[in-house]
Amino acid sequence: MKILHTSDWHLGHTLYGYDRTEEQQAMLNQIEGIIKNEQPDAMVLSGDVYHTSQPSAAVQTMFTEAIVAMHQACPTMTIVVTAGNHDSGSKHEIFQTPWRALNVFAIGNIDKENIDSHIIEVHGKGWVVAVPYAYERTIPDGFFQQLLDRVSEKNIDNLPVVMMAHTTVEGCNFTGHDQIGERTVGGVDAVPHEYFGGGFDYLALGHIHHAQFIHNTEHRMRYSGTPLAVSFDEAYDHSVSIVEIDTHGALPSVKEISIDNPHPLVTLPTDTDDTATWEEAKKLLEDFPSDNPAYIRLNVGVEDFLPAGANEEANAIASGKQCRVCYINAKRPERERTQSEALTVQELQEIAPIEIARRYISNLGVQFDEDMEAMFKEALEAINQQGNK
Repeated sequence: MKILHTSDWHLGHTLYGYDRTEEQQAMLNQIEGIIKNEQPDAMVLSGDVYHTSQPSAAVQTMFTEAIVAMHQACPTMTIVVTAGNHDSGSKHEIFQTPWRALNVFAIGNIDKENIDSHIIEVHGKGWVVAVPYAYERTIPDGFFQQLLDRVSEKNIDNLPVVMMAHTTVEGCNFTGHDQIGERTVGGVDAVPHEYFGGGFDYLALGHIHHAQFIHNTEHRMRYSGTPLAVSFDEAYDHSVSIVEIDTHGALPSVKEISIDNPHPLVTLPTDTDDTATWEEAKKLLEDFPSDNPAYIRLNVGVEDFLPAGANEEANAIASGKQCRVCYINAKRPERERTQSEALTVQELQEIAPIEIARRYISNLGVQFDEDMEAMFKEALEAINQQGNK
């Protein structure tokens, strides 16, 4: 069986107020072209189709038109789409019935009563076990193994078995994501790779944006990564994965196919960990090629604050160029934060909610213990669930 593994399209994402429809459409067109050339038996889209749980009508139209075009590029291909933590599971399932006419399966929620709804047969080629994102506490114990055992009963021809999941797996490279402690990335707690049970040939993961195999899993667990960068910190190649599995039990072979962004995300200085003085940053922006339609982030080292009018000055320098200045990342020397020190709006946007809570509690002179952290996470989960309805 040959599959195209992709995830984390984040359709509808805007970058510092800039609309990204052109880039997102270019990404979809490239994936359509890859499907036409590769003719896979299945495409698996492992969550975070949209950037928000309430995408606009235009964004939803872009998605549906892309899926129709991908079907037409390979009419025999089975398409399986699962919801991610950014998606509304119920919205994914609204059009399940008409999608079936195009051999498209949309799985938005865990169905404990009908586990066969998570098992899709790719006729004569293999099986796809589709599990959408769900809070760990809402997934029955042993649910993944239960699904795999059910597939084993059905798989009399010993065909390849692919499982889909959208979560954080321990040991993954989370570059480009916010991390809370050692176990939570992007608001999702990490699980050990044993959590998924045994009996699959390939685990098609979503959620982490950096394409990678999970270590010590025989190259059977993989994040395809996002095909389009969502933040400046995702300073690595973006791609989709073509996975081929000969038979059940065989090791998968994987190749990455790069996706080009017509508006790349560029940090100046180009070493994203480095900073420049404000005068140096302005010179870098002046020297940036006029015909490069990139988004620009300036990393500027400051002792206190940027000069007044810095944003206007940067935009004036970029005037006449095709690039777009997104923001000036003012980096201060590391120092202990005092009780009276305030966070900037930029810092509030970049820091995870639980870290803000920790700092607030610390300033009150109270220890943020494990029980308080658990209650905070539970409250945050409840808010997220409400937003995804």
